[in-house]
Amino acid sequence: MVDDHPIFLDGVASALDAMDGMQLVGCASNGQQAIELHGLLKPDVTLMDLQLPDMHGSVAISAIRSQAPGARVIVLTTYEGDAHASQAIRAGAAGYMLKSAVRHDLEETIRSVHAGRRRILPSVACALAEQMHTDALSPREIEVLRLAAVGNTNQKIGDKLGLSEGTIKTHMRNVLAKMQAKDRTHAVLLAMQRGIISMGASGRLPPGLRL
Repeated sequence: MVDDHPIFLDGVASALDAMDGMQLVGCASNGQQAIELHGLLKPDVTLMDLQLPDMHGSVAISAIRSQAPGARVIVLTTYEGDAHASQAIRAGAAGYMLKSAVRHDLEETIRSVHAGRRRILPSVACALAEQMHTDALSPREIEVLRLAAVGNTNQKIGDKLGLSEGTIKTHMRNVLAKMQAKDRTHAVLLAMQRGIISMGASGRLPPGLRL
């Protein structure tokens, strides 16, 4: 299991102890340690958090899968956003569940993934399916949205990116259309919920935005 919160690790370890035929063989608190321990321990299933101190969990998943293509990884996270899930699944995760569902779904998820099946949180699967039918934001549009999220005006965003204010307005119109957002504040909130851009460590709305 890979997670940097000791209390949560202890809770999952206790839950695993109560399950027939399961044993927690090792714990890692960051991505690099996870990659190294996986190579040494070769576990049947790995539980992986996405928010790690040194790298995003999907990066660790990709590295693990590159050295062990048959590795079975379940993402165990607080993030429900489809962008987080898509990134993890592309990296090779076979399961995706929320930490809040550990008590009810963990055992079934582990057994399903160990048996070679995929098990994705239903709400995440629905979000992923919906996003297949919408246009993805381009890297430039994400960059514009990220700068807007911290309170920059179109003029300031243009100055930072070396683009005209008119070009930034065009990018923002495209963002609103693709995300079906009412305005830029709504677009930023949707992007945070989906994991396209990240909130600050405090988890609060960036200071440049007002609702």
